[in-house]
Amino acid sequence: MEHIEQLFPRYDKEGKALIYKAFKIAEDAMKDQTRSNGVPFIEHPMAVARIACDEIGLSAECIAAVFLHEATRFFPETDIMNEGFGKDIYTIVDGLNKISTIKPKDTRLEAENYKKLIVSYSRDPRVTVLKIADRLEVMRSLDIFPKSSRERKVLETMMLYIPLAHQLGLYNIKSEMEDIYFRHAEPEQYRSITNKLKSTERDRQKLMTQFIEPLKQKLSDEGIQYKLKVRTKTALSIYKKMQKQKVGFEGVYDVFAIRFIIDCEPDRELEHALCWKVFSYVTEEYESDTKRLRNWISNPKPNGYESLHITVKNKEGSYLEVQIRTKRMDDMAESGLASHWSYKGIRHEATLDKWLAAVRRALESPLGSEGDPMGAYYEDELLEMPTKEIFVFTPSGELRRLPAGATVLDFAFDIHSNLGIKCTGGKVNGKAVRINEKLKTGDVVDIMSGKNQKPSSDWLNIVVTSKAKTKIRQKLSEAEFQKASDGKELLGRRLKNWKMELSDDVMAEILKKRKYKTVNAFYAAIGEGELDVAEVKNLIVEISEGGSSQMPQQENRSGSKSVVQEKGSDDILVIDAKNVRGIDYRMAKCCNPVFGDDVFGFVTRTEGIKIHRISCPNAGRLMDMYPYRIQRVKWSENPSSGNFQTGLRVTAALEPSVINEIMDTINSYRASLRSFNVTENNRQGTYDITMKIAVPSNLELDKVISQLRNLRNVIKINRI
Repeated sequence: MEHIEQLFPRYDKEGKALIYKAFKIAEDAMKDQTRSNGVPFIEHPMAVARIACDEIGLSAECIAAVFLHEATRFFPETDIMNEGFGKDIYTIVDGLNKISTIKPKDTRLEAENYKKLIVSYSRDPRVTVLKIADRLEVMRSLDIFPKSSRERKVLETMMLYIPLAHQLGLYNIKSEMEDIYFRHAEPEQYRSITNKLKSTERDRQKLMTQFIEPLKQKLSDEGIQYKLKVRTKTALSIYKKMQKQKVGFEGVYDVFAIRFIIDCEPDRELEHALCWKVFSYVTEEYESDTKRLRNWISNPKPNGYESLHITVKNKEGSYLEVQIRTKRMDDMAESGLASHWSYKGIRHEATLDKWLAAVRRALESPLGSEGDPMGAYYEDELLEMPTKEIFVFTPSGELRRLPAGATVLDFAFDIHSNLGIKCTGGKVNGKAVRINEKLKTGDVVDIMSGKNQKPSSDWLNIVVTSKAKTKIRQKLSEAEFQKASDGKELLGRRLKNWKMELSDDVMAEILKKRKYKTVNAFYAAIGEGELDVAEVKNLIVEISEGGSSQMPQQENRSGSKSVVQEKGSDDILVIDAKNVRGIDYRMAKCCNPVFGDDVFGFVTRTEGIKIHRISCPNAGRLMDMYPYRIQRVKWSENPSSGNFQTGLRVTAALEPSVINEIMDTINSYRASLRSFNVTENNRQGTYDITMKIAVPSNLELDKVISQLRNLRNVIKINRI
C-alpha cells in the first residue's frame, strides 16, 4: 500500500485503496509473467497507470481498470465481479479486453475500420484514452521487442494511434509518439535534426534572455506575473517543414517559440485583458508581422485551444514566434480535452460531461472529415503513409514489408523463392487476382501455385523487388544455360563434319554482327532453333575470307587521382573563437566528413579539433557529455585542391555486371576509388559492397550517390 501511495499521491484515501486492491489482483495473477526483456510483466500496467495518472490526469477508477484489464486478459478466469469495483470499472475493463483481441489480420490495419472497431468496443470513451496511454508505454519500450514485432507496432502507431491522440487533443502524447516513430523510421534524419537542436540550444536560450530584457520593467510595473518558456518543435515537425518548404534545417524559421504563461485567476475577462496587454508591450518593443497574427483568444478552436500568436523581428533581424496565454490556457494547450478531466472523483462535473461528449464525437467522426470537430484546425499535417513501402499480411497474420508498387509475384518471392517460381496468381482479401496485381498496405495475400508453372522474361517487367528479379534471372539463366549446352554440342558436331574451326576472333565478330551480348546467348539461340547452324557456317566463311576486324582497344578508365591530405586553414574556418589559427584539426574517421557537409568541431585532448558530421552517430553523445568542448565550425567559401575520403555501403543484386557498373560510375566523376570490398549474401541474393572514395566536395559525392542509386541493380546505398 505504501508503494501505491508514493506512486499515486494525488488521489484521496479511497482512490488509493481502490488502486491498491486492483494492483494486488494483477500482481497475483501475473506473478509468473515476464516481458521480452525478462522484467516482470506487472511493470507494463504500472507504467501505463503512471501515464494515465500523471500525464493525462484520469480518475482512480481508470487506474484500477488498467491493472484489472491486464489480469483478466492473461487469466480470463480471474474473478473481479464480486470485488465491488463498480459498474464503470467493469465497463472499462470489458472494453479494453475486447480491443486486445483485435489482430492486424482481422482489420488489415485499415485505420478508419480499426478505429470504428475500437469505438464499438468502447461504450465508455475513457477506454480509448487508456488504449492510447497503453500504446505510448509500448512505444517507449520499443527496443525490448523483436524486430518483426517492433515494425508492426511502429506501423500501427503511425496509422492509428498518432491520429487518434491528435483527434482527442492529447498533443504531448501525439508529439512523443511521432518522435519515437521518426527515430525508428528515419534514424539518420532524426539524429541529424536532434543533434542540430542540441547544438543550437544555447543560441535559443540567449535569444530568449535578450528578448525579455527590455520588457521586464514594463511587465513588473503592471504587476503581471508570468513564466517564460522556450517551446521547440519536435524533430518530425521540423523534418516535415524541411520537406514541404524544400529547405535545410537553418531555413525553418519557426523551429521554436517563446511562450508567455501569465499567472492569474481563471476569469476570462481578466485573462483576455492581461494577454492583450502583454501583446501590446511586445509589439511596441519589436516589429511585428501582422499577417502571422493568430487570435485564438477571441475565437478559440472547437477543441478549446486559446492563445495569441505573433511573429516579431528583433534588432539582429532574427524572426521569433511569440505565444501569449494564461496558465489555464496553457494547461488546455498541453493536455487538450483531457485537461478538463477531474481526477478527484467528481463524476458529473459539467466540464467532465462536456469532455466525454467531445471524445465520443471525435471518435465517431472520420479523421479530417466535415464532422470532425478539430479537422479544420490542425496546426500540423498528420503523418502520411510511407510512399516508398507497403505493409501486407499472410493469411496467418505475418507482416511483410515490400516496396511501393510490389505485386502478387513479388509477395510470392518474398515468402519463398520456390513459391515465386511456381506462382500462378493469388487471392487478395479473398478475391482471386493475377500475378501482376499491385498490392497496397493492409492487404491479406494468399498465393496460388502450379507445379508446371515456369518463369518467363515478361516476369521481369512485373516484379519490382531485387530478390524476385534476381531469382527470375537465375531461373532464366539456368534454362538458357541448358539450351546453350545443347546448341554448343550441335555446332561442335557440325564444325567437325565441315572440318572447320571457330576462333575467338571470329566468334567476337559473329556476336557483334548478330548483336548477341554473350557467347551463351549465341549458343542458346542455336539450341532453341532461332539461329540455323548453316547460317553460322556462312558467317564463319564470310568473316574468314574478309579478315577479322580489329577489336577496339579498351580505354583506360582507371580515373585514379592523387589524394591530397586536407590540412591547413584553407579548407575550414573555425568561427566564434579567438586565436585559433594554427590549431590542428582532423576529419573524424567515424563519419568521414566531406567539404560542404553540415559539421561541428570537437576539441580533443591530444589531436586538436576533430571535425564530425552533424549526423554522426557519436554526435549526440559528445554534445550531451562534453558541451564545453563543442566548437562551431564552417567551411571556407571555396574548397582547396585537396580530396576528402569517405565511405559508402552498397547493397546490389547478385549480378556480375553490377561491379563494373559501379566502378565505371565512380570513375566518370571527379572521384577516385581507394578501396573496394565485396561480400556475396546468397541468402538475400545480393552483393554487400563497402568502398572508400576520395571526392573534392559533397556536391560531387551527391552526384556519385545519385547515379549509383539510379543503377538498375543497386538496391540501397548509404554513407558510412
